[in-house]
Amino acid sequence: MTIPETDRAKLPKPEDFSKALYTFDIGQNDLSVGFRKLSDQQLRAAIPDIVNQFASAVQHLYEKGARAFWVHNTGPIGCLPVATLYIRNPRSGFLDEYGCIRAQNEMALEFNTQLKDRVNKLRGELPHAALTYVDVYAAKYDLISNTKSQGFTEPLKICCGHHENDVNVWCGQSASINGAQVYGAPCASPSTFISWDGVHYSEAANHWIADRILFTNASFKSKSQPPLPITHACYNRPAL
Repeated sequence: MTIPETDRAKLPKPEDFSKALYTFDIGQNDLSVGFRKLSDQQLRAAIPDIVNQFASAVQHLYEKGARAFWVHNTGPIGCLPVATLYIRNPRSGFLDEYGCIRAQNEMALEFNTQLKDRVNKLRGELPHAALTYVDVYAAKYDLISNTKSQGFTEPLKICCGHHENDVNVWCGQSASINGAQVYGAPCASPSTFISWDGVHYSEAANHWIADRILFTNASFKSKSQPPLPITHACYNRPAL
């Protein structure tokens, strides 16, 4: 396919790729699918392969000239409402104090430990790269554990969709319930919800999280490695 000259001018120049910041947000889909299809033992055994595939992608980009990488770990998957919505009468210890599935969060933390170790190893393998490991898990879990003090409603409530009396119609879908058509519409005040649709965070929650991992709040930056704001992520590398 031939690209028109007017469109070609809008594309990055080859020399721009080494100046870009490459961001990765990894783990949630891999673990979510794993929880549905694998045993805990099988999923735990699969984590090294997932992490190594990520490392291969970073190495490939590095070989093509990429130098700055901003790597998000995975969040507290056990706190996603889609995971907790159908739980009834859980055994003691199955949920944590905030209603999150304890075992799923423990798996996410194990994934993050291995991811962090692999990022550290990449620093030795890619001597001219700047790799920032960003602790998104810490920021998200802090929001979930301090929901009301931060101006949000209950952390496991869903904004978009119909979820009442064990009837669940997901965001944007419709269903016939007792002869009436029910549509999964957005809530009236999405800015007070952490979860948009049970899987994705709301815009307001994402803003809250981004403010803590990108720019402000030294306590969150210190949990990333190295503890830098995103404005400095491209400069944390050895001189060529």
